[in-house]
Amino acid sequence: MSIVLATRNPGKIAEIKALLPGVRIRPAASFPGCPEPEETGRTFKENALIKAKAVARYTGSTALADDSGLEVDALDGAPGVRSARYAGKDATDRDNLLRLLGALEGIPEADRTARFRCVMAVVAPDGRTWTEEGVCEGRILQEPHGASGFGYDPLFVPAGYEHTFGELDAAVKNRISHRAKALHRIASVLQALPGVPE
Repeated sequence: MSIVLATRNPGKIAEIKALLPGVRIRPAASFPGCPEPEETGRTFKENALIKAKAVARYTGSTALADDSGLEVDALDGAPGVRSARYAGKDATDRDNLLRLLGALEGIPEADRTARFRCVMAVVAPDGRTWTEEGVCEGRILQEPHGASGFGYDPLFVPAGYEHTFGELDAAVKNRISHRAKALHRIASVLQALPGVPE
């Protein structure tokens, strides 16, 4: 089967393709004029549904959307739903990393607990919706390590590991990550739905 993926983030596209090997992924950008709705939701679930509904409506096909981010306990859950825009609307990954490190300056390692949270939303052409969530607990380092992954990966060490997502092999990350967990839970929904016309 094939689905439309409601994201333009190349890192997310690559991860989702790797996690759904039997599914043909068509990025929303491959549909000329496909909308890129503003993420105005207050939760990951609301934002994932906003994106998936807009793309399903426009393409007339099953759409899959991901909304995810980093929740740091010492920052009362920030950056949260604003993770991609933490340092401003057009912030780069580096901008966001630097802002996070600045916000955590002076916070001891024991208090730098955090988690990545992901909500996957599927919207069928007839408007039916499904969502599933995945969480990966961990901690934030005082400086980036590793060049793999994207976003906050070089700062995040998942629980039970000694290396960041930016250092771990992609196969390991794709087994334990928040995105992998959410996709695993929603895979049965995808298998039962009509795909994108070839």
